[in-house]
Amino acid sequence: MYEHLDPKADISEVIDQGHIAIDKPSLAPKVSFSLPGPKVQECLAREERYGPRCNDRPYPFIADRRIGRYIYDLDDNYFLDFSAGLGADSMGNDPRIQQIIVEQAGKIIHSTGLDHGHEYYGALCEKLSEISPGNGTRRTFFSNSGTEAIECAAKIATYHTGRQRFLAFYRGFHGRSTGSLSFTASHPKQQEGFCTSYDVTHIAYPDTYRNTGLDSLEKLEQELFCQHAPSAYAGIVFEPMQGEGGYRVPPTWFMRQMESLCKNHGILLIADEVQTGMGRTGKIFCSDHYNINPDIIITAKGLGNGTALGATIMKEEVASWSDGSHGSTNGGNPIACRMALELIDRLQNHGLLNHINSVGNHIQKRMRELQACHSSIGDVRGKGLMIGIELVKDKHTKAVAQELRDRFVYRAFENGLLLFPCGPSTFRILPPLTITKDEADVGLDIIDHTLTEVEKEL
Repeated sequence: MYEHLDPKADISEVIDQGHIAIDKPSLAPKVSFSLPGPKVQECLAREERYGPRCNDRPYPFIADRRIGRYIYDLDDNYFLDFSAGLGADSMGNDPRIQQIIVEQAGKIIHSTGLDHGHEYYGALCEKLSEISPGNGTRRTFFSNSGTEAIECAAKIATYHTGRQRFLAFYRGFHGRSTGSLSFTASHPKQQEGFCTSYDVTHIAYPDTYRNTGLDSLEKLEQELFCQHAPSAYAGIVFEPMQGEGGYRVPPTWFMRQMESLCKNHGILLIADEVQTGMGRTGKIFCSDHYNINPDIIITAKGLGNGTALGATIMKEEVASWSDGSHGSTNGGNPIACRMALELIDRLQNHGLLNHINSVGNHIQKRMRELQACHSSIGDVRGKGLMIGIELVKDKHTKAVAQELRDRFVYRAFENGLLLFPCGPSTFRILPPLTITKDEADVGLDIIDHTLTEVEKEL
């Protein structure tokens, strides 16, 4: 289905029963106003006056509607989306997605595992057990987000092991609530002035571009375990490919060595697949790339296709808590569960995984061709449709180029392409999973043109 997907295959002429006409965009984005346009300015002014002050956006954009892999702003400019709502918008809003939402809203909108339940709750638990790495039954707790899923994982890890300490990695991002923030170490401003809940020791994550952090597990056993015995640690929380930290891809041997370390010391292996899960890296879970079997897997973002859904997936023996010891009022909402079941069906039965790998390989090939033409492209890395491009001041010194990266991301926005930064000087290519090669080429042409512009300026 997806290998030969027409660029406009999921763009509907008519939306639902209201027969609202929607113009199909051309492949090229359209920016008619000097950005931001007047309606966006009005909306931003309202947010500036009444908003929370903590939202940090790389450019002034207010979304109005999505058509396929394009997003319109309030002033009717439309942009090619290489951001997918920070990975949450897996499939967009094609007719089948709209049909599911309308159909379910006509039946019941709210019912979760904490009150009366619904048929899709157990069905999704069963499906996640089926598709998770390893053998044996897994049990799933549903929440509203990735940060809640991390909180759940930490809570069950301490309960199950009777231990209180954790290990995590520098530049890892696991959320901003007081518990999940204990594990996050991607930027100082996320922790400065706030309290955290857990005792977490951070170690270096592998950086194969600079050949650093590759010995962190050896140092852990030689040095850190001298301070606290391995029996003090409940779990190690890790991303099988770092997201906010710069899309860093660890070597397979490192992941397997970490799994062995955990098994040897009774430490739970806790994989944060909030961004990497549900097909994003070309396999349903990124852990499958390394043939590892985490004790707990956390996923969210793309799982609910833009609806609020987090999942903590535990091995049967780890889910040792009792009735009433944890709960979520809205976790496992019926609409969100149906979104997740639809996504899994497309990944398993409709060729979406093959499509992700095909388009992802195409993007990486083209970006490596551009790397030879641009002095600022230091590294191209990633898996599937989770691709990081690290910009540097000099390819020999590999000095980070944050100012250039930030200017590039903003200028790409002005040229009609939505991107997001990550890490010190990396930008991410994170489109909806249904993006076509033709659409990807449009975005890559904009990247090429925009990099040429900003390289001349700095």
